[in-house]
Amino acid sequence: MGGGTIRIVLADDERMVRTALRVILDAEPGLEVVGEAATGAEAVSVVRELRPDVVLMDVRMPEIDGIQATRRILAALPDPPRIVVVTTFENDAYVYDALRAGAAGFLLKRVAPEELVSAVRLVAHSESLLYPAAVRGLAAEHARRHPPLAPWAARLTEREAEVLRRMAKGLTNAEIADGMGVGPATVKTHVAAVLAKTGARDRTQAVIAAYESGFITPG
Repeated sequence: MGGGTIRIVLADDERMVRTALRVILDAEPGLEVVGEAATGAEAVSVVRELRPDVVLMDVRMPEIDGIQATRRILAALPDPPRIVVVTTFENDAYVYDALRAGAAGFLLKRVAPEELVSAVRLVAHSESLLYPAAVRGLAAEHARRHPPLAPWAARLTEREAEVLRRMAKGLTNAEIADGMGVGPATVKTHVAAVLAKTGARDRTQAVIAAYESGFITPG
């Protein structure tokens, strides 16, 4: 995406919700809503056609739900958009399933306009988790309580392991670099290695994997 306009697609079966989101987002410099979808199947089609940077995806929609739509979008495009699930209840198992399917984060429908805008900008640049405490809470609640440690954990270097722990706290590359006393470029290299070794698409997926594997334990 670079430093240009963040292009957004809205997927929600309620027209009033889409209209409200469009009004908020289009009023912000550097943000543009380029398309809308009222069903999960329509969301897949619109995203494949328009190739946005960010998708705001309702979980429960007709035809196919937001989880299946997320899976299909990520499987269909070589450079897929960042998908943010929009939900009513933050501890919903559907939200966790969406994160496991590849969503970059989630937003509550009652979120304040300024938080919505901030979240879209944050997830578009993908340098930290969206609401890290909530993501950790979902992972802790839904991950198995005593999972076997994943084989990839033994392949992490000491620095990569520390970077993953700090990623789980929602820190940006710059914040991780400051805390570890290294340069941002070094952190970026470590993050790339962590994603490769965990098989994760992005930071959210890496954190989910860390909890599900037992690398990070709740509490």
